[in-house]
Amino acid sequence: MIIKWVSYRLWLLCISLGLLSFSVFSADFIGNESCVDCHEKEVSAWQGSDHDMAMKHADKNSVFGDFNNATFEFEGKSNRFFRKGNEYWVNIEGPDGKFHDYKVSYTFGFEPLQQYMVEFEDGRIQLIPFAWDSRSQQAGGQRWYHLYPDMKKTDEFYWTNSGQNWNFMCADCHSTDVKKNYDIKTDTYNTTWSEINVSCESCHGPASEHLVWSNNQEGMTNQHYGFERDLSKSVKEWVFKEGHTTRQPEAIQTTDQITVCAQCHSRRTQLNEDQAHIKGDSKTLLDSYLPSLITAELYHNDGQIYDEDYVYGSFMQSKMAQKGVTCTNCHNPHTTKLDIPEEAVCAQCHIASEYTPQKHTFHEENTDASKCTTCHMPETTYMGVDARRDHSWQIPRPDLSKNIGTPNVCTQCHEDKDDMWADKQVGQWFPDSPYRNQQHFAVAFYASDINYRGAGDALSFTAQDAKQAGIIRGSALQRLGRYPSKNTLVALGRAIKHEDELIRFGAVQGSAGYESHDRWQILSPLLTDKVLGVRSEAAGALVTYWAELNPLQRDQLVPSLNEYINSQLFNSDRGFGRTNLGNVYRSQGKLEQAEQAYLGAIKVEPYFVNSYVNLADMYRMQGKESKGLALLNDGIKAQPNSGALPYSAGLSLLRLAQKEEASQYFKKAAEIEKQNPQYWYVYGLSMGSVDGRVAAQALGQAFELSTDPQHLFAQCDMLLKHDLANAAQCITQLEQYAPKNVIDALKQRL
Repeated sequence: MIIKWVSYRLWLLCISLGLLSFSVFSADFIGNESCVDCHEKEVSAWQGSDHDMAMKHADKNSVFGDFNNATFEFEGKSNRFFRKGNEYWVNIEGPDGKFHDYKVSYTFGFEPLQQYMVEFEDGRIQLIPFAWDSRSQQAGGQRWYHLYPDMKKTDEFYWTNSGQNWNFMCADCHSTDVKKNYDIKTDTYNTTWSEINVSCESCHGPASEHLVWSNNQEGMTNQHYGFERDLSKSVKEWVFKEGHTTRQPEAIQTTDQITVCAQCHSRRTQLNEDQAHIKGDSKTLLDSYLPSLITAELYHNDGQIYDEDYVYGSFMQSKMAQKGVTCTNCHNPHTTKLDIPEEAVCAQCHIASEYTPQKHTFHEENTDASKCTTCHMPETTYMGVDARRDHSWQIPRPDLSKNIGTPNVCTQCHEDKDDMWADKQVGQWFPDSPYRNQQHFAVAFYASDINYRGAGDALSFTAQDAKQAGIIRGSALQRLGRYPSKNTLVALGRAIKHEDELIRFGAVQGSAGYESHDRWQILSPLLTDKVLGVRSEAAGALVTYWAELNPLQRDQLVPSLNEYINSQLFNSDRGFGRTNLGNVYRSQGKLEQAEQAYLGAIKVEPYFVNSYVNLADMYRMQGKESKGLALLNDGIKAQPNSGALPYSAGLSLLRLAQKEEASQYFKKAAEIEKQNPQYWYVYGLSMGSVDGRVAAQALGQAFELSTDPQHLFAQCDMLLKHDLANAAQCITQLEQYAPKNVIDALKQRL
């Protein structure tokens, strides 16, 4: 049940605060009503903004959608939006396949779309799958549409599943002072907030001490007016410097602004509520959240956005971030809009005379093509209608596009042209550009994606390149987990001592390729890291080797491990939280607790794959192979879109000496995840005694995806074993990868 916090009247609160000693007072949330009298201008600007409208009770003032008995046809079925008195209702299909009436309790956002939420008896609040396109009719709006038309009931983002659960996914950012209050025993929520939307204290922090300050300024020494946070700009003055076409910071002073904004404007996992909302001495994002780094799932290899990134991951790559630019250099924090007209934003620092169409854009003046944002902040549309700009401010690099396939704005506009044309055109415009054909981290990331043999060295170099942003170096380190080497070891050794927490954070996963003793040596210094996210993730990685640790090492691990466990308990409403707990208990030999944690993960999120795979593997370790296989088959039914489940089941069948059945599972895994070379490789090997031609084709597919010479060798071997055509051609192709003695041995079998 959602509880709304009701504030005291301002005069009563001021009297109460005046009776308290500042030295013992703990700041509390007091509500935006207390801000109006002194900050009328700011409150007025905030009203009607994205933050104000982030979430509202569903009423005539907040609901934009057509609930006048409107209908929307989807997959041949009619969904209805109607009213009962002052209430708003929908008649839509539930997880049981039947249509039900659901009361809409809350609205979510307002432009360019608005979503609606339904509250259930167990405290869950879920977003319905239909959204209202609030754009004008001329722009194609004023209509109902389905946000996820391809979604199945077994998908995470089906409307009653965890991906559309407000309590976990949305609440922390769309309301103020949220307490999730999840009960692991009953699997229920009692989520509360102080204000339903993103109000003043979401950014400024609890304001009770600010009221004390405002009533007793002479006795207060707090430099931030009673707040713990410094939300000012990092650069107080921008100056001209010889040799630069942009103004430069006279000095950069670290403030809390970027971190505060990143709480919500980032892809991240929340660790806790105790340290949330940037307070205390540390004031680092990673004390409360684990931000996503630059991964293939979210970004193109050059850092351009692919999936939704909420800005932080893009911004931290940029030269702007490195130069001390903060959000409010461009955006008004209260309206959330640009502070000045778009054409003037860039000219705050970029000297206008140096960036004219004649000198820079080479497109007709006063057109969209000549705008800075068109080339340097391209838009990607999410949720059907929501166009969002890339905040990494990329310099167009069609030279990268033609080599590694990254997108570029030139051919996105000039669809009839190709990357070669775009690169040539850019070369003509900027013949002396220091950027064109310049070395770029994208090449290292691309090499890693295709398993190129030099990927590890390229990533190690990127990870140690001081010219790269910390988030890029951390991301390079994160990808090094598959490439243990001397260069990797050097990169990791330097990373764990680096002042940038994103770099230290990346080192945790980047050390995954080392055995227990070596990994302990690498990561154990991080167990006392000043940042919670770094030390707890290091503990989560090292607990895997619990059985091999001596008593002193275990004692060293326990404090940060307890913090890791607490973070997983906080996230125990999700499958990943409970599965991570199961992994800890299993590593410590607490197998009954591990089993209960894994089964709990399956209960709260039956479509979460890792819980099945990990529990089945534990059953295998206990000699319960058949029980594990039965569990994996249950998982396949619950999540048919996973390749990992049939792959694991195939391995189980092999151990049970059921080879033909196993090969069918491997085939299923490969067909589901067609881009996974390991699945094709194992499927090919499993078919070796059944159908040599099919086996060779599968192994060839594995090599085509991975470029791993081992896969090509396996294909050549299979072709020779079954006396199939193309064996000689395969060996010729292998010659560029394998030593002469291996090639000679294969040729002797021709």
